[in-house]
Amino acid sequence: MSAKEKFLQKLKAQRPRSGEYKNRGLADIAEFRQRMGLLHAEMESWLRETGIGIASVPVFLTELLVGAEAFSVPGIMLRFDKRMMKFTPVFLYGQGVTGCVEVTVCIDGNATPLCRLFMRSSNDVNWTWKPAGTVTSDSQFFDEDAFFTLLEYLLPSATF
Repeated sequence: MSAKEKFLQKLKAQRPRSGEYKNRGLADIAEFRQRMGLLHAEMESWLRETGIGIASVPVFLTELLVGAEAFSVPGIMLRFDKRMMKFTPVFLYGQGVTGCVEVTVCIDGNATPLCRLFMRSSNDVNWTWKPAGTVTSDSQFFDEDAFFTLLEYLLPSATF
């Protein structure tokens, strides 16, 4: 058997059987929605007594691997004075992760990407994150400390 034939055989074994991928995809969509809701609730508890507003906003995504139909995932928007931080779901599958959320800060109509959060990456099922524009594969655990580090960009004294 040639190297190409072996590769194609292994590739075929990796692909799910008919209908199996769509079911997994639907389960991942449901998990993405649920985990974004839980993240929103966690952020609400972290933000108590800060004066920072939090809202849920619908975001529509299309995932070609799950039938190319649009589905909604809740995004999160934080407001402080005239500044805003958005946690926007951007894709379900890609770059070796499942569930990607882009975090941007919006000041005077200008949006600046800060980082990306990942619902699942490799064997890690916890939210992880890495700064925007980095190509390194290293991501860090997203917790309350990481959240407040990002939140500093909402303060008027923050610079980029």
